[in-house]
Amino acid sequence: MDQDAPARDAFRLDDRVAVVTGAGRGIGAATAVELARAGADVVIAARSADQLAKVAAEIEAAGRRALAVPGDLSDLGLAAGLPGRAVEAFGRLDVVVNNVGSATIRPFTALTPDDLVDAFRFNVGIAHAVTGSAVPHLLDAPGNGGAVVNITSTVGRVGGRGWLAYGTAKGALAQYTRLAARDLAPRIRVNAVTPGAVATAVLEPVLADDAMRDRLEQATPMRRVGVPGDIAAAVRYLASPAASYVTGKVFEIDGGIDAPNVDFGMPDV
Repeated sequence: MDQDAPARDAFRLDDRVAVVTGAGRGIGAATAVELARAGADVVIAARSADQLAKVAAEIEAAGRRALAVPGDLSDLGLAAGLPGRAVEAFGRLDVVVNNVGSATIRPFTALTPDDLVDAFRFNVGIAHAVTGSAVPHLLDAPGNGGAVVNITSTVGRVGGRGWLAYGTAKGALAQYTRLAARDLAPRIRVNAVTPGAVATAVLEPVLADDAMRDRLEQATPMRRVGVPGDIAAAVRYLASPAASYVTGKVFEIDGGIDAPNVDFGMPDV
């Protein structure tokens, strides 16, 4: 008998159903495809129908079903409707991945109170809208209940110029994770993943400049930029039975940094 088989099976999500927000590209797209490879059917949501169509094709190529829901998830009604769409399409809901977010990078003196309100609404409000409406369905999930995974950010726990609105909101999402985990235990597990610098659209200006990219890599103990698959692998673990004893935790998948490794060169005030 293969002694590793039980461990491998614990990372499977066969015939389970997941919702992934912000799934048109980057971390969200990689996560949706990774969950499909683990055996899940996936509801994917983002603004761009064209991007979602490509991700849906990858999910189907992995042998699973996909439902693409294009739209602006800052419409909290649309966001809250995603769990119901999953149940209507696939008959159940087991996993929610709150990945959608918005990064506003500005100097302190250029930020308005509305910028902070918008950052909180987009990075925390949407997650709560989706999670709140998912709870009844997750409680009905066969087995030991469901799992929620929130995507936060390293700038939610370390300092860095220009990130005030985004970092404050992502820090709030990390604390939301801890508090929601206590509220929803033991039937629903709630955890988060904190990415460091990952090669997505937000970092394109940095990665396109060889000198800036080199400084970023040298400031990272692992000496490289993260890729979306690094985060997707952590989400798969937290969504799977392998993490059945894990809740209220924030996993730092950041190359080992303990200080900002991206500098946008903003001057002193």
